[in-house]
Amino acid sequence: QGKGLFATRNICKGETVFVERPVVASQFLWNALYNYRACDHCLRALETAEENAQRLLGKSSLVLPHPEQCSIQKDLHQQCPRCQVTYCSAECRQAALEQYHQVLCLGPSRDDPTHPLNKLQEAWRNMHYPPETSSIMLMARMVATVKQAKDKEWWIKVFSQFCNKTANEEEEIVHKLLGDKFKGQLELLRLLFTEALYDEHLSRWFTPEGFRSLFALVGTNGQGIGTSSLSQWVHACDALDLPMLQREELDAFIDQLYKDIEKESGEFLNCEGSGLYVLQSCCNHSCIPNAETSFPENNFLLHLTALEDIEAGEEICISYLDCCQRERSRHSRNKILRENYLFTCSCPKCLAQADDADVTSDEEEEGEGETDDAELEDEMTDV
Repeated sequence: QGKGLFATRNICKGETVFVERPVVASQFLWNALYNYRACDHCLRALETAEENAQRLLGKSSLVLPHPEQCSIQKDLHQQCPRCQVTYCSAECRQAALEQYHQVLCLGPSRDDPTHPLNKLQEAWRNMHYPPETSSIMLMARMVATVKQAKDKEWWIKVFSQFCNKTANEEEEIVHKLLGDKFKGQLELLRLLFTEALYDEHLSRWFTPEGFRSLFALVGTNGQGIGTSSLSQWVHACDALDLPMLQREELDAFIDQLYKDIEKESGEFLNCEGSGLYVLQSCCNHSCIPNAETSFPENNFLLHLTALEDIEAGEEICISYLDCCQRERSRHSRNKILRENYLFTCSCPKCLAQADDADVTSDEEEEGEGETDDAELEDEMTDV
């Protein structure tokens, strides 16, 4: 688990503990296949809430009430003039250019399949089917950030703050992230990564051992990010002061909309990506968490909010499991945590259930047979 994060003051239930910007973030390469459109820097959804709902429903005639509650400003969107990558604002375009995009900009080679970066991305798509649990482009942005930086050692020190694993643990993480079918493909990824991005200051990241460590670091510390203009519109509508009849009609419309979307599009509802957050990565797991992460600003800004009163000196814990998983038996919960995070939980709930039999119900046994990488970020990407 992480290093642990502790409250320095009394925190009230519902209070925002902190808002954190990632050191680096990247949207998943599979977003494009599902026609997701997000800012390439901050991952803010670029569709209006209505466009978002129309796409997910497959119904271009859908009209949302209260369109003024959608905050997307399409007139502010900008593209990189060389590679046409899209940003939500001039500020994001400039921030990306200054931090990493000069190295990663494909320019006129954006459609050239032989370009080293395109070869790397295509190899990743072939090895890692959605939902992604990390992204090779998050690693690429780490390298590009160092390559562009004037103070390279400062950035290397920042990245070194994240939790590292032993060699054996790294092997387990890589195996889990790539899966049985592609577990032997890490060397191919490393060669393509080296061809596209090699830098002398980071030479250890390009060795077999260093690349495995980098891959495991992203897999262990990467925080899933989910953004949705539709979700933000729903929250804004919830806050409207409406007469009772109008409120009931709006709530009924939204409930039916989500049911129809789930039937049409399944679980791939949000623009998704991952990022490295220094403070969030320090948070340990508890099956009865006292805080939770969310992305209420429809971008990569992570909000950590208290679920209950937290006293000064008390550890702040989040859950690495989703709500349904937390309701399962201690045996089931720890099976998921061992497989995906390589530790056995000793939170108060698990300790209280320590004498429970190490068996699961028939229903849980069936569910465990389906446990896979999709569960790694279910909670993180729900907005």
